Amino acid sequence: MTARSPAMLSTVAPPRPAGAFSNALTFGWRAVLKFRHLPEQLFDLIMTPLMFTLLFTFVFGGALAGSPGDYLQFFLPGILVQTVVFNSVYSGVGLSTDLTKGLFERFRSLPIWQLSPFAGLMVGDVLRHLIAGLIILGVGLALGYRPQAGVAGVVASFLLLFAIGFGTGWIFIVLGLVIRTPMTVMTVGFTFMFPLVFASNIMVQPETMPAWLEAFVVRNPVSHMTTALRGLMAGTASGSEVLLALAAPVVLTLLLAPVTLWLYRRN
Repeated sequence: MTARSPAMLSTVAPPRPAGAFSNALTFGWRAVLKFRHLPEQLFDLIMTPLMFTLLFTFVFGGALAGSPGDYLQFFLPGILVQTVVFNSVYSGVGLSTDLTKGLFERFRSLPIWQLSPFAGLMVGDVLRHLIAGLIILGVGLALGYRPQAGVAGVVASFLLLFAIGFGTGWIFIVLGLVIRTPMTVMTVGFTFMFPLVFASNIMVQPETMPAWLEAFVVRNPVSHMTTALRGLMAGTASGSEVLLALAAPVVLTLLLAPVTLWLYRRN
């Protein structure tokens, strides 16, 4: 093999830096590896919504809808929304954990797209939503739930769930950048989300509530998400219902993505 002279080596072009998409894929793969090496994190992710589904269906279903089967048709789309909203808190917890370990100091020193570490968090969210959603849906089908819109309705519903998770995830990413400890991020996140989730139409119809609470519930973004998901599963969703469900995730993304970048640069 002919050796290259220093003059020849100086003319070799340096490798092109990786683009934003490639950076995002790398951090997305990092999120996948977390699931591979820490499968026990799926226990909390799955058990809570499963317990809600079974308890509410069999304990309260007869009183609320006349039979557990009828209540399951009403309740299961709502528990999918609840699961996605609650699971979004893990973005903030994961971010706060990485910050406490000093990983983001290393990320800042790399010649990468600045938002690519957050892309990895979002990929982790999508995996969590997909795994939990499929398990809850599988249990629901075993218990007698039937999506009237078939496979197309289920696919459309999961796409809406991913959009909801993407939008709400920004809330917890901001909390992860502001609050120093992962447990505090989780506590503050659940404190913020519990009133929105439980004061919604996930578990009962708003018409059964006091007038002052009903007025809040019918305007609650979580209620709009649940109504749209029920419609997609049943094949009765209107365009306006889907747009109302997407309004909050879109607004949250537009408002909080720039805030996330500003906080990331400032820290």
